[in-house]
Amino acid sequence: MKFYFLTLFPDAIDVWLKTSIPGRAQKAGLFDYEMVNLRDYGNGPHQQVDDMPYGGGGGMLMALPPLVSAWEKITEPLQSESFRTIYFSPAGRPLNHALLQECHARTAVEHYLLICGHYEGVDQRFIDYWVDDEISLGDFVLTGGELPAVAFVDAFIRGLDGTLGGREVVESFALKDPQTQSPLLEYPQYTRPAEFRDLVVPDVLLSGDHARVAEWRREQSMQLTRQKRPDLGPPRY
Repeated sequence: MKFYFLTLFPDAIDVWLKTSIPGRAQKAGLFDYEMVNLRDYGNGPHQQVDDMPYGGGGGMLMALPPLVSAWEKITEPLQSESFRTIYFSPAGRPLNHALLQECHARTAVEHYLLICGHYEGVDQRFIDYWVDDEISLGDFVLTGGELPAVAFVDAFIRGLDGTLGGREVVESFALKDPQTQSPLLEYPQYTRPAEFRDLVVPDVLLSGDHARVAEWRREQSMQLTRQKRPDLGPPRY
């Protein structure tokens, strides 16, 4: 699995992917990545990558020729391999657990090209003819696509076999309501000491009764989801 970041700010991405769990996963050979600086494909002596939008309006757009040139350079050696191009945009599908599961299910896909936009966006023709998926980090606007791209890769590689060292880890959204199969938030967790400034750990977690602990956790997950994220469950009429 390899990720290509088409970006104007490669250093901003590199720092994160060399840290903590992503860094260990890369060293273990579970994934690799490459930075492609769009500026290297810019026009003229100043390597310009943006231009004014037709029809007027404020701001600048990332121009089509540099984007296509960079995309073709990346994909030329990949023609015999499966790859997908993702553009991070407010118009995209929300980045969530279900979307990541779909990506993991595409086992034939060996490469992801991640387009990190800037300015007021990119020329629509690039989206129409070169992009496979649009993904949104949420209903807000960021300065660029680097943060959503890093979030996508971080969440993606957590789901790869071996990333978490073979440990059984239960996380939010991977849990399911036993009746509706809708995703649940993770249950509350505690660690030592069992009492701190009169704040105590629930007795059930100290009981050693694994069946009671499992039932308590299931109930807590369902209650927490109903309280904080009712949108995750089926609609109620």
